[in-house]
Amino acid sequence: MKTLILAEHNGTEINPSIYQAVTAAQFWNLPIEVLVAGSNISAVAQQAASITGVSRVLHADAEHLSHQLAEDLAKLIAATGREYKVILAAHSSFSRNILPRAAALLDVAMISDVLEIQADNTYVRSVYAGNIYTTIQSADAIQVLTIHGSNYPAAGAIENKAHIQQLEAPPAQRKSRWVSETRSQSDRPALSSAKVVVSGGRSLGSAASFEQVLAPLAEKLGAALGATRAAVDAGFAPNDIQVGQTGVVVAPELYIAVGVSGAVQHTYGMRDSKIVVAINQDPDAPIFQVADYGLVADLFEAVPALTAAVQ
Repeated sequence: MKTLILAEHNGTEINPSIYQAVTAAQFWNLPIEVLVAGSNISAVAQQAASITGVSRVLHADAEHLSHQLAEDLAKLIAATGREYKVILAAHSSFSRNILPRAAALLDVAMISDVLEIQADNTYVRSVYAGNIYTTIQSADAIQVLTIHGSNYPAAGAIENKAHIQQLEAPPAQRKSRWVSETRSQSDRPALSSAKVVVSGGRSLGSAASFEQVLAPLAEKLGAALGATRAAVDAGFAPNDIQVGQTGVVVAPELYIAVGVSGAVQHTYGMRDSKIVVAINQDPDAPIFQVADYGLVADLFEAVPALTAAVQ
């Protein structure tokens, strides 16, 4: 039996979270294979083949996979999935969209956001935004799961690449189709892998203030911008930079929370940050309970002053 990892990518580069998924997959001491699916993605397959611990890359290249529709990828996984003991991916909106469908086609359960893998198909995962840890065991013949990436160190890269095998994709399903997409272009680091993250909450007051106050600080620090769900819901920031249980999970070296109240849904997504700095004018804000350094101040005065002080 083997372990299969579903690779997330943007068409040119593999997502860094795949390196963490490979580390998690090593728990089973089984050959690790990576599935790279898309159109004209040879470069991505080459990247996957260079990850330490990967024994083979399955390269499914077809025009109808160019937009990676969940229905098509789930069908592809199900077509080969019975060869594997474990099918896993890093926990993200990409995998959350695909693996439940694949699990259903394979007639097994899907376990999400695994914090710890234990013997006998036993897993630790959190519920209620990280307030409670549960230990569950699966009796399914095929284990389908997503892992909490920041809990696992990233695997390295090697020069001797694994074998890349072409995989024929099943015909396209016709029940859904790609219509359009809107991508945010930014020179800032990717939020999920940034070493420094500057996040803002609803206290910023508007989309204009969010950008005017936080962007200069992020630029000086070489940081990614993040936002709370409240700020996203208010239209201050795009959905793809939402940090939290229902957004992106981050684990930077430095996390600066500006005007963030500290709701559990948000702190779940940044709890693995090495150093947390909170700036909030409310001294009773819950964010101060998880912060290493706290500043009770008006963010509209404190953040520009901090930005000016950064060399």
